Order: sequence, then structure tokens, then C-alpha cells
Amino acid sequence: MRAHVCSPRSRLALVVGLGVALLLAGKGFAGDDKKGRDIYDYEAQKAAKGVKKIVFVADTAPHGGRGNHEFLAAAIYLARTINERCPDTYAVVHTMAKWPKDLKHADSVIVLLNHGRTAVNPAVKEAMARGAGFAAIHYGVEVSKGEQGQSYLKWLGGYFEAEWSVNPFWTPSFKDIPTHEITRGVKPFSINDEWYYHMRFVEGMKGVTPLLSAVAPPETITKRWKEGQKPSSHAGNPAALAAVVAGKPQVVAWAYERPDGGRGFGFTGLHKHSNLGDDNFRTLLLNAVAWVSRVPVPANGIASTPLNRGDLEQLIDDGKLAVKRRGI
Repeated sequence: MRAHVCSPRSRLALVVGLGVALLLAGKGFAGDDKKGRDIYDYEAQKAAKGVKKIVFVADTAPHGGRGNHEFLAAAIYLARTINERCPDTYAVVHTMAKWPKDLKHADSVIVLLNHGRTAVNPAVKEAMARGAGFAAIHYGVEVSKGEQGQSYLKWLGGYFEAEWSVNPFWTPSFKDIPTHEITRGVKPFSINDEWYYHMRFVEGMKGVTPLLSAVAPPETITKRWKEGQKPSSHAGNPAALAAVVAGKPQVVAWAYERPDGGRGFGFTGLHKHSNLGDDNFRTLLLNAVAWVSRVPVPANGIASTPLNRGDLEQLIDDGKLAVKRRGI
């Protein structure tokens, strides 16, 4: 059986190839996605043979002004780029408003949501029981304690738990990048975002590999929550404060190898859409999508062309057009 791989290219070929792809897809109208592997043609994905089938589900609800929680734009970018760079994959994008009811074909499910509660549904549970990969990005890593939390622990190895985890904006420095398929091509970097931390992980972190970790300054909690107050749902709590005061590195991105053989990936950043413009931030996300889908990651990571402000703005517009024109 042929391995599913993301094909390496020379830098020149990459710039030319992806430049054309972005011209046709990332910088065109939503309807242009009918060319190649149409990221909105769900039946075509189901019928495709010999490919890894990746399903993105993105929330379109506003969360602040333009440029915040642009999850559909990010999903469109990731799906297009994976399809372009990894010939043996077929990624599609759904919106949360039209959750796919059938995921029997899915090799992985990637969610970008304003709270992950809707991800704990029968279709996703069935996919996870088959061993499909699962990834949750930013607010998608938060679910309620109880049934939802237990599902996320099984699928993802960790989640944002209210009154335990915190969600400050801060600028961590990721100085030590561990060796992992997901970190291939990722160099030390620092970037401001709403990086959630003090996540609720499986007992003993068994199966969890921290990918991005940094020591959070105590003021990431104390600016919004004071010791002696009742635990806040998101701002602070005694356990989180004690951890940062002790200088314990906080994990904000991780890989999870499930006991059933499935794979999970959690990533707490991406409140700011502009952060997709950072090469290391973007590469880690692309690699993670491939890894949870059991698509081998190239030695230098999944390469992509830089995204400027115009590209990022176009992705937001493409998402809005897709909702209107394609009815996603």
C-alpha cells in the first residue's frame, strides 16, 4: 500500500506552486474552490479513493471585531494548503451551523469552535471509536466538566476546564522546541495571543507530549484575579496561580497518542487571525493536521508561502462568500 505523504519540493517550486494555488484559491472567490479538491464538496470527499479524509468544522459566530476568532478563514486556509501540499489527502470544511451528521468516512476531525460542546456528538463519537484523529484549536479546546470533559480526555488528552484553566493574553517565548513530527520545521518563536494554560490533562500526562510550553508570568493571572477570591471561570484560581508562582512551564500545545491508537492535538492559540502570518505558528498547525490524520510529515515540516495582511483579509472574505454562495 502506498504511504500517504506530503510531497517535498524545492523552495523555488514551492513558491511557484503555492503561489498559483493561493492565486486560484486563497486570493480568489469562494467559488474558485471548485477547482481541484473542492473543500466544500462533501460527497466528492466521501467518494474519493486512496486518500486520507480530513474534516474541518468551524464556528462562524462573531467573537469580538474582525480578526478575532476567524475560525472559518483558518479552516479554509489549512484545508486548502493540506490539499495542495499533501496529494493523498482530501480535506473539506463544514460550518458549525451545519455539523456533518455522518463522519464514517473521516480519518480525522479538526474543530475550531467557540466552545467545544457541539463536538461531543454521536457522529464524532463514532469516528473516535474507529480511531479517527481529533484536533481542537483555541476555544475549541474548552468543554464543560463531566461528560464533555471526559470525552475530550479520551480523544485529546486534555482540555480547558473552567475554574482550573485560564485564558490570558500574553507573549510566551517558546525557546525549547521538542523533537516530534508536529514540530518539524518549527523554530523557537514568541508571539502574543490568548494562550490558554493550566489545562486539565489525563492522569500523569500519560500519552501526552507537550509541544509548546513556557513559564507564564504571575501577572497573567493577578491582573484579573486576586488570591483569596473565589475561583473564576477563566481569569484565575488558586491552583493555576500556585503553578505559575512556582515557575512551572505551562503547556499550550500538545500531541496525544490515545490508548486505542488514535491521535489527538490541542492548541490553545489562534484568537488572533493575524498569527497565521507567523511561519512557525502556521507550520505547527499544518503539521498537526497531517499528524492526527496519519499523514507523514516531511523532515522540514509542511512548507507554505508567507501570508501577508491582504492574504489574511482575503481568507476572511472567502469564508463569508462560501457561506453565501456555497451554503456551507
